Amino acid sequence: MPGQKRYLEGFASGLQAARSGARTPASAAVAPPSGPDAAHLAAMARFEAEGKKLADPEKWKREEHPFDGYARLRDQASRNEYPKPADNFRWRFYGLFYLAPNQPFYMARLRMPNGILNWRQLAGIAGIAETWGAGYAHVTTRANIQIRGIEAKNATHVVEAVQDLGLTSRGSGADNIRNVTGDATAGIAPDELLDTRPDTRHWHFHVLNDRSLTGLPRKFNVAFDGGGPIPTLEETNDIGFTAVRVAEGASVAPAIWYRLALGGITGHRNLARPTDVVVPPHDSTKVADAVVRVFIDHGDRTNRARARLKYLIDAWGPEKFLAAVEEKLGRKLDRVEERHILPRPAQDRMAHIGFHAQKQPGLFYAGIPLPVGRLEPAQMRALAEAAHELGDGDLRLTVWQNLLVSGIAETNRRTFEQRMAAAGLPLAVSPLRAGLVACTGSSGCKLANARTKEMAVAIAEHCEPRVALDTPINVHLTGCPNSCAQHYVGDIGLVGARVATGKDETVDGYHVVIGGSYGSDARVGREFTRGIAAVDMPRFIERLLTAYLAHRAGPEETFRQFASRHDDETLHRLVGV
Repeated sequence: MPGQKRYLEGFASGLQAARSGARTPASAAVAPPSGPDAAHLAAMARFEAEGKKLADPEKWKREEHPFDGYARLRDQASRNEYPKPADNFRWRFYGLFYLAPNQPFYMARLRMPNGILNWRQLAGIAGIAETWGAGYAHVTTRANIQIRGIEAKNATHVVEAVQDLGLTSRGSGADNIRNVTGDATAGIAPDELLDTRPDTRHWHFHVLNDRSLTGLPRKFNVAFDGGGPIPTLEETNDIGFTAVRVAEGASVAPAIWYRLALGGITGHRNLARPTDVVVPPHDSTKVADAVVRVFIDHGDRTNRARARLKYLIDAWGPEKFLAAVEEKLGRKLDRVEERHILPRPAQDRMAHIGFHAQKQPGLFYAGIPLPVGRLEPAQMRALAEAAHELGDGDLRLTVWQNLLVSGIAETNRRTFEQRMAAAGLPLAVSPLRAGLVACTGSSGCKLANARTKEMAVAIAEHCEPRVALDTPINVHLTGCPNSCAQHYVGDIGLVGARVATGKDETVDGYHVVIGGSYGSDARVGREFTRGIAAVDMPRFIERLLTAYLAHRAGPEETFRQFASRHDDETLHRLVGV
């Protein structure tokens, strides 16, 4: 069987690697694994040669690489059959997630470099969601789209229809390099340092066309920030490329470079660590490739909880890791001292909402707030038509679960705004609603402990008439500690939990984190209180926001600064916890 052959090849290679100093005659040597999966098989075998047990997903990948299983996926679809656990993992390589027990359907996650798609593609997604899904889609915190409610019989229809649009779902789940995010205003922001679109596109197609970059120890995120006004949250990624201007006097030429950060994983309370490494934009794919290949060779394939890049860097230290990257590259990385890096252009926490001038004279982009990322087919078509007829035809998804339409002339602004209002997507929203971010929650994810999207809406509806916010506030709701909604970098982060009622029962509830931030002020928030029942959460947020407005040092003090200035005991008293 092919799986057994792959296993024996990898195991023999691992035994050879484990023999410290043993000499084996060339005629007796066992051939190492070959082909695009060789590095993965050899890494698996090395762990086994050390007496360690592989995690189940590693065994499943070795028995049958998911990209070799499409015929079986099609056969299951022909019988309207949902997958067993091993295939549920494998089909995520095609972007298909079976959501039982929370939903008896698949979800399909797409990928699009820099979060940009054209109007025809969005209109096409509306048709797919309507024809083969449950009639809606979600915009995600990776500037991406998920199509929800897909029956087994329609799984391959969706995968293929997405490809017909010039998009793909390939590699968007499981142990792969996920959708690459980039600066939402790339190429249109007046003060940007760098247009990230060429670099995100290069990385996107590099990953798609090299099978050796699939089947990593765990998922892997890469983001590019170009210095635009909308935060990209690159510090929450395994690799963050941040555009910086290097001043005169450095060891490299004064120019725009990417600064490299590594190991972000906010669910584990870790932001990517800035390094002194700078990368020429044209070399970003080569450097990212080398980082990933070190991770392939040495990432943990036995313990899924510690299989992310962060833990390899923790074990080795940053310098040993960067030395291994340099070995893969075959050259030294460029280094620059902090004093030679100039401050980035300012970010604007409301730059993803409403109209904003572009660098192109007379043109504007419009940030359309979505109801916690949800889009109906009629809304998708209205957006597509407006982008085509009133803009430049592009739609730009953001990590804030909304989207931008670019290239709108001054004379078309009023018409555009009216069309969005008619579609149920008004451009003007409160500072609270503008900063709401929510993962799928327990309505569609088996890992979640609470209904996050519904709670986000309930918080907004309760607080808006009661709290007169005059400054942006980010409230992030995530259903479980994995932090898909990045609760640790919000002003207020809510993480789903089961809360005891005192009657041997539990109800939806949340633990509360406060004081997180991102960008130039990036930091992980601290836990403030635990076990607030969902039914009490809107009122709790009201009290927390009211305390902030009443006791801040002045209108210029941000919520993060307010939370940092007060200890928990004082805040508990002010909020009434």
